[in-house]
Amino acid sequence: MYKVAKVRGARIRVLVVDDSLFMRMLVSDMLNSDPDIEVIDTAKNGREAVEKTYWKRPDCITLDLVMPGWNGLTTLENIMIETPTPVIVLSAHSKKNAAITIKCLNAGAVGFVLKPSGELSLDIKDVKPDLLKQVKAASKVNLASIKLPKRGNPKRSKCRLVAVKSIIVVGASTGGPQILETIIGSLPTTLSVPIIVVQHMPSKYFTESLAEHLNRVSDLEVKVAEDGEVLRPGKVYLSPGGFQTQVSANHLRNLKNMDEQESVFIHVTEDKLGVLSHSIDTTMKSIADVYGENTIGIILSGMGDDGCDGMTAIKAYGGKTIVQDESSLIFGMPKAVIDAGVADKVLPAWKIVEVVVEILEGK
Repeated sequence: MYKVAKVRGARIRVLVVDDSLFMRMLVSDMLNSDPDIEVIDTAKNGREAVEKTYWKRPDCITLDLVMPGWNGLTTLENIMIETPTPVIVLSAHSKKNAAITIKCLNAGAVGFVLKPSGELSLDIKDVKPDLLKQVKAASKVNLASIKLPKRGNPKRSKCRLVAVKSIIVVGASTGGPQILETIIGSLPTTLSVPIIVVQHMPSKYFTESLAEHLNRVSDLEVKVAEDGEVLRPGKVYLSPGGFQTQVSANHLRNLKNMDEQESVFIHVTEDKLGVLSHSIDTTMKSIADVYGENTIGIILSGMGDDGCDGMTAIKAYGGKTIVQDESSLIFGMPKAVIDAGVADKVLPAWKIVEVVVEILEGK
């Protein structure tokens, strides 16, 4: 059965799922305070959530991560089997919950909001702006992209590369983790360039969990970037959540004339502007300034326009720019790059690695 298209101007219909009656009331009150949103029902456990999703067809679901019986992940997986629907996970701030949240994002959740002070957050109204923003964005996602995208040819791309002075930089936000699994998991083992990934995340807990997940699905080493470390070919570096990541190479403008003994260093500094600041732009501009025309920039799913200025800088230096097409869960960031006229290629996620290899091989 297909979901009925949302009528323009109609309120966004939300199902709130939480085992705590108090939290269901608080979350419902926050959502109902927005004239564009209507809580149509609540559910106190996972099985009830799956049943109500099937019969009531909400536009979006807010889902508590920790519940007795079916936890958030099991509930999410069953919703995606029965009635694929945009889901926003409500997660407490802990290393354990961060790991489960990453699993939820890879199982089809659109995004997540952190409870400020644990499972029973009396101060949850502090995250009201973020929750409202994510619910509104979730109601507009491409439903066909909620589940993991098809990778096309499941075989890893082959690569005949030798060491070159190039780099790949990837920017992603909402909907990014599951696409990163597609891309990072398909990179060839012979890839001899470093990859830096900036995925909007609220803290290092979540980035560390994402790195651990990607490391399991990739033949390349995936790790969280550390301040002062040297970039190495064939490694994937995730910018830690809540921080800005930049690179430097003795202030050289371009690696084409760099001596073989000189290195490129990573610099990680606290991001005082918050998780949705232009951290992708910061990283991309820094990389373009060092690697110049040897930079390959990639923008994946996400809200807003972070990465647009960064891709513009890469393009200005003569580098290559690739964005995910409308199969993106959220087409905001890729569309911003396209509208700015600085996207060389617009591709589905499974095609991106193939094209990157072709660029590095000079085809």
